[in-house]
Amino acid sequence: MSFTTQRIAYAYFLAAVVLFVLQVTFGLLTLAKYLGPDPLLHVMHFATSKEIHTNLLLVWCLTGFMGATYYIVPEESRTEIWSPRLAYAQLALWLAIGVVTVVGYLFGITEGRKLLEMPFPLKLGVVVVMGMFLLNILMTVRKAGRWTTTEAVLIGGLASTALLFVPALIHFDHYTLDRYYRWWVVHLWVEGVWMLILAAILAYLLIRLSGADREVMEKWLYVIVGLTFISGILGTGHHYYWIGVPGYWLWVGGFFGALEPLALFAMAAYAYNTFRRSGVEHPNAIALHWTVGSAIFSAIGAGILGLSHTWPQVNRWTHGTHVTTMHGHMAFFGAYAMINLAIFSYALPYLTGRSEEEAQTRLGLWAFWLMVGGMFGMTMALAAAGISQTYLERILGFGYLETQQLIQVHYLMWLGTGVIFAAGAGCFLWNFVSAGLPRPVAAERPASLARSSVV
Repeated sequence: MSFTTQRIAYAYFLAAVVLFVLQVTFGLLTLAKYLGPDPLLHVMHFATSKEIHTNLLLVWCLTGFMGATYYIVPEESRTEIWSPRLAYAQLALWLAIGVVTVVGYLFGITEGRKLLEMPFPLKLGVVVVMGMFLLNILMTVRKAGRWTTTEAVLIGGLASTALLFVPALIHFDHYTLDRYYRWWVVHLWVEGVWMLILAAILAYLLIRLSGADREVMEKWLYVIVGLTFISGILGTGHHYYWIGVPGYWLWVGGFFGALEPLALFAMAAYAYNTFRRSGVEHPNAIALHWTVGSAIFSAIGAGILGLSHTWPQVNRWTHGTHVTTMHGHMAFFGAYAMINLAIFSYALPYLTGRSEEEAQTRLGLWAFWLMVGGMFGMTMALAAAGISQTYLERILGFGYLETQQLIQVHYLMWLGTGVIFAAGAGCFLWNFVSAGLPRPVAAERPASLARSSVV
């Protein structure tokens, strides 16, 4: 750890890991409802457990991104964070909003807009949190008077995330309009500006873990940013097919949606090219596993599986089935969960004052393989469930509930592999906590940091 205020990141990382485990727990509770009988039917129905599961996903990923920014910006700008107190106050307010939101969901207090269920006053709280975060980060950069391309892309991604939250604050009585602008938040976050955050953190890790030349890495960043903007913005159209918008969105969404995997394939090629030149030897094997895994899983989950049902001719049959669930699970895990777990694993030795060799525990590697194996199994189970559901419901004309009975075996496979995944998440949490609290003693600085140049 090169700067004292990088310790702020530890609090964010710990909160993110705890929220991640909670998200997995609510995912299992939601899955159990497909199998029935449901002992929690009158306590927490399906819609409630699912909205908590999906909202926790967004919250813990954003918590990790903000923590990563507090870790990366001091190193990139070579200065301390402008106001540590503001950073901790921001985290406290963020978590308080999260707790109130979840408790509210349990009592049925929700706006009912899918993925944006949070009540309006709490959404205003999110705006305040993002304002505190951006003020702190921009004042830090201003104080330093220098920044790199990597941190510019990272901060740009997070600032755009805050800006694109604005449509979530606007209420539309017309259902089509509501759905139209809702995707400006949901799609342009996860298939647009979050890609910039992913690319920036990936670039930072590849530079540190491989010792690759910063100038080359950041040229790749320009390519990825360009591809993301070219395909991601109009690619929103692949969510517009069946919501009542004009027919030309079928062609716009189909064409630009099909281009979206290019940015993900570029990221995978970028990681492969880096390690081919520099090798994969680094003492922090756990961070290396998560970094390489993120590049591969995001290309498969978000790229290939996303493309598999982006075309309107395919989507007319698969829309709203478990084919979407399959794509969503692997895409989010590969693109945003794994990159978060990679930066947590990379930073943990420096934050806790342990050497990188000491931090390479069996439990840490078990966490990786259990989660990767569990997610692969869940994807296969969901693929089988989604294809069967599409055939039975959409082609043979079986009813929804009748189809649910016929695909129970796939839900059992989903549950079994989900338990394996949850065991991996539990291992990650325990490994993180057992590393100890942040220590004031500075750990040895990574050699790759010393070699890297600043733009």
